[in-house]
Amino acid sequence: MYDLPVISEKDKKIYGKFRRFLLNDGYIMMQYSVYSRICKNHDDIIKHINRIRQNTPEKGNVRLIQVTENQYNNMLLLTGNKLDDELITNESLIVFE
Repeated sequence: MYDLPVISEKDKKIYGKFRRFLLNDGYIMMQYSVYSRICKNHDDIIKHINRIRQNTPEKGNVRLIQVTENQYNNMLLLTGNKLDDELITNESLIVFE
């Protein structure tokens, strides 16, 4: 989850760069400024935390929260529809080595 300033043109470029980083790193947008990503294990979580730290802008707020697959699946959606990208399936958890 993040809240970055977009007042100046420089701020807008930094915002866009961070958003593109998230999308290129496999995150999906659940709603504006809220992105999620499936991680297969604890090491994968640590890797992505470090990647976000390296790409976090100096201004604004960036927050991370870790939820289990079960917690994610039990999330209540009060209005609207889940995007296809949000659905966790066995196919999305396949690991290729």
